[in-house]
Amino acid sequence: MTTATVSRSLPARGWQAASRVLRPTDPVARALTVSTMGSALSSGLFYTVSALFFTRVIGLSVATVGWGLTVAGAAGVAGALGGGYLADRVGAHRVLMASTAGQGLALLAYAAAGSTLTFVAVASAAVGLRAVQGSARAALIAACFTGPDRVTVRAGLSVVTNVFIGLGTCLGAVALLADTAAAYTACLLAAGALVVLSCAPLVPVLRLLSGAVGPAADGAQDRPPSGRSPLRDPTYLGTAALNAVLAMHLGLQTVGVPLWIVTRTDAPPVTVSLLLVLNTVLVALLQVRFARGTHELRTAARGVAAGGVLLALACALYAAAAVDGVALAVLLLVLATLAHTAGEMWAEAGSWGLAFELADPATAGAYQGINQCSVAVGAMLAPLVVTATAVEHGTVGWVILAGTFALAGGMTLLLVGRSRAARHHAPTA
Repeated sequence: MTTATVSRSLPARGWQAASRVLRPTDPVARALTVSTMGSALSSGLFYTVSALFFTRVIGLSVATVGWGLTVAGAAGVAGALGGGYLADRVGAHRVLMASTAGQGLALLAYAAAGSTLTFVAVASAAVGLRAVQGSARAALIAACFTGPDRVTVRAGLSVVTNVFIGLGTCLGAVALLADTAAAYTACLLAAGALVVLSCAPLVPVLRLLSGAVGPAADGAQDRPPSGRSPLRDPTYLGTAALNAVLAMHLGLQTVGVPLWIVTRTDAPPVTVSLLLVLNTVLVALLQVRFARGTHELRTAARGVAAGGVLLALACALYAAAAVDGVALAVLLLVLATLAHTAGEMWAEAGSWGLAFELADPATAGAYQGINQCSVAVGAMLAPLVVTATAVEHGTVGWVILAGTFALAGGMTLLLVGRSRAARHHAPTA
């Protein structure tokens, strides 16, 4: 094969890979993918205008928005935990459908939130139902797929989420350009409508699985599940707690790094957007590849450990970016983002593998609820931890964060390696 032939085949292969991610052949995976597109597009719109909507349209203070979203974060932790247990009892597909519709309605209700009390209530509903949705989706993947297919589907959904959040952010920029209350309100209403519409692709799944025979397919049972409770599984609880620590990398990216760039480096503010775009593109291109093999416990644990080390390296590079000179600062920030993104992809892929393979199939929903709860805890604590370390204390704070990430990854590898309980959990059929 000539060089020209190879060069012509590369775009075709890339398109085929993208097609497999955006339109899977499996009907359940395809329904989840299309539904995720709508939800992620909604998230991009919401993230872009929500802060301005809350302060300029509703008229809330920044402090009120901050503590209100903290309360909503606590509701998210409870929703993630409760959603998993509910999925075991009434069916993951039913919980996913109901929570998706409920979250969309909650987003629409923001338009009527004219006081602090209603804002906190609506935010708690929106965040809590989104967490329920995450647990139900993970439980559905655990019930409908096995082995490598689980992490492949999960990785594909991660790619779709990143791409469509980016697209939603671009659409939200239109409202920012208009900079009017009507534009921000329209954007919030569009975000809610997109989530409600994302229920439509799930209807065939609801019919398919509701008509299936057996609890493995349907997920519903006439009595409470008889499998092991994750609350009595120290290995799973330990890996979930460590995953909460690693999940703080999301807050590092969205809160810590932007503040660090603006207040402590010579890099121009636009660097924040460029680094987010770089992260989105890399995740879209490489997340599925990073997830290969993580359905095996050892590979998954090593991936988490590698992710912790790379996140630690990223922290060191972010700290080093506080140097004189724009060019050097930007270069170090780009290198930090590359390490951060690779660490993110490995840590998340490994955590998915551990969450699926360490779980008892009979109570998959409860186990996935614990895992989603760990992510919610990490997201809730991240802004506080990141600002209290890196942003306030500079290099010393970055060193603390680096050690925390590396230690969490290493302890995960040690915990899984020493565990004997995992051998008794066979994959679902």
